[in-house]
Amino acid sequence: MVERERPAGLREKKKQATRHALFEAAVRLAAEHGAQQVTVEAISERAGVSPRTFFNYFRSREDAFVMSDPEVGERIRQAVREAPAERSALDVLRDAMAEQIAGMELDRELWSLVALVLSRSPELTSRLLSLQAEEERALAEAFTARLRDQGRDGPRAQLYAWLLASLSAAATRVAMTQWYEHSGTEAFPDIFHQVFDQLAAGLAHPVDES
Repeated sequence: MVERERPAGLREKKKQATRHALFEAAVRLAAEHGAQQVTVEAISERAGVSPRTFFNYFRSREDAFVMSDPEVGERIRQAVREAPAERSALDVLRDAMAEQIAGMELDRELWSLVALVLSRSPELTSRLLSLQAEEERALAEAFTARLRDQGRDGPRAQLYAWLLASLSAAATRVAMTQWYEHSGTEAFPDIFHQVFDQLAAGLAHPVDES
């Protein structure tokens, strides 16, 4: 007997689909006309929703160009908070992030357009950096709480938590750059895991590829 999907699951999938449609509409319109020329009304119309609905998913017009899913950060933080204490923090971060970026490989062309739009708009790049800083601070707080629960507190623990949080943005940026440059020869999740393999091995030398 096949169990029917719960209504809450269906609602969440519909919510994710609407959010992605808005993000894709914003990026494609910006690539076609320039981000400054794209209005909330135009984005909403292309995505097939009302302008009022737009603000149920994004705080501002600018966020729609740079954030495919504003709730990703909270899901990563929740995974960090709920991970077993015996797991290494780096592995916890890797797995939490990997689950959220798993579908990026299917949107290679769209993410290439995101890079194009950002390269043409210093304002959007600035907004992205601001959002990333907010996410890093929140993730550092999640790691700090995790360390405190393990009996580790103080300046060194805080430094460690902030370093882990900063790796989230750095690892994604490095993986995406390599993904673009390899132009389809390697899948994004594979490159992402290579980044974390190197971090786990340390930076004294490159990981042996043999």
